[in-house]
Amino acid sequence: MIQGLALALAALIGTPLFVIIAAIALLAFAAAEIDAAAIIIELYRMASQPVLVAIPLFTFAGFLMAESGLPSRIVRLSRAGLAWLPGGLAIVSLVACALFTAFTGASGVTIIALGGLLFPVLLKEGYPERFSLGLMTTSGSLGLLFPPSLPIILYGLVAGVSIDGLFRAALLPGILILGILGLYAAHAARKAGIPRQPFQASELLAAVREAAWELPLPPLVLWLIYGGIVTPAEAAAVTAVYVLVVEVFVTRDIPLRRLPALAGESMTMVGAVLLILGCALGLTNYLVDAEVPQQLLGWIGNHVDSRIGFLILLNVFLLIVGCLMDIFSAIIVVVPLILPVAESFGIHPLHLGVIFLTNLEIGYMTPPVGLNLFIASYRFDRPVLELYRSALVYLGLLGIALLLVTWWPALSLWLGEAGA
Repeated sequence: MIQGLALALAALIGTPLFVIIAAIALLAFAAAEIDAAAIIIELYRMASQPVLVAIPLFTFAGFLMAESGLPSRIVRLSRAGLAWLPGGLAIVSLVACALFTAFTGASGVTIIALGGLLFPVLLKEGYPERFSLGLMTTSGSLGLLFPPSLPIILYGLVAGVSIDGLFRAALLPGILILGILGLYAAHAARKAGIPRQPFQASELLAAVREAAWELPLPPLVLWLIYGGIVTPAEAAAVTAVYVLVVEVFVTRDIPLRRLPALAGESMTMVGAVLLILGCALGLTNYLVDAEVPQQLLGWIGNHVDSRIGFLILLNVFLLIVGCLMDIFSAIIVVVPLILPVAESFGIHPLHLGVIFLTNLEIGYMTPPVGLNLFIASYRFDRPVLELYRSALVYLGLLGIALLLVTWWPALSLWLGEAGA
């Protein structure tokens, strides 16, 4: 009891999550009289997995992109190609943020890097402030379902599911979410009386020329992964090298002297994720030995007697988890617990992965403590309560998308199982 209170107090005062998880694991192993070397064994097992190298490589590439002039080039290109649509500038914001988040893997970075470019332009074009605030807050996490999303890689690593299959399975749900939000943006633009901008071929060509070196990267990565030509780890290496060469030696947005600092910043983030992962896997080992998943399954079996009931409970639980924990911690801690329970209800592992990631994507903007709400509050200098109000409509739309993803398994499995 005293130890539990001490750990709770340590968590409240800001002790790093990996320390809390490691302490729980060590105390649990000690109580069960199991050698603490089990945690080290899990760390070694994790480090020996070849796919693990994809995480630092994609993270480094994302930091390079955020530091370069790529955000402004993405915005210009998206605007030149899509601004003629109803609600064109809002759709540009959705697409640009989704592309950027897919490669950076950090929604906070997207809001900070692109928010300053897009938010004032949305207001200047006549979009209502509440609509624009909600749009930018929501857009920060949209790319998490698109390759080469780091959360997808981490989920596949923890769950033992094909990462290639997860990339395919998440693609259509990601497009569905963009489509729903895009339709709402078009409706909001018509309601606000915002005129459509004429398409200008000369501006599109100029934007394509400006982004000519970055444009081949997304289709290249998709072709390499979906074509089965390389593994995700090898695709990460290609991405990191390509981005490094383009941003340092071609566009020269990043001076060579800045590289060591960027490498250090990105690897600090990776180190935190790997520490949490290693400690959580050690704790998971104990939970499996103590048959906690079986006990959880038994409790659910006594209280939930249908697949529908389990999916409802799962979505509510994951939305709470998504707004309380960062996505990496949530994947590492929660996935091992829900996997065996979901399997008992006949839920396909790929479908479960898409449900899980969609919930956590929405959790980023779920009151009261969704991370995107606070980042947007800081970035746009607005009270967080104002962000709550701005996000409500988008939460409703994303809730509709989540229901479709949950109750329409074919949406995930049609492509997810195609390469199986």
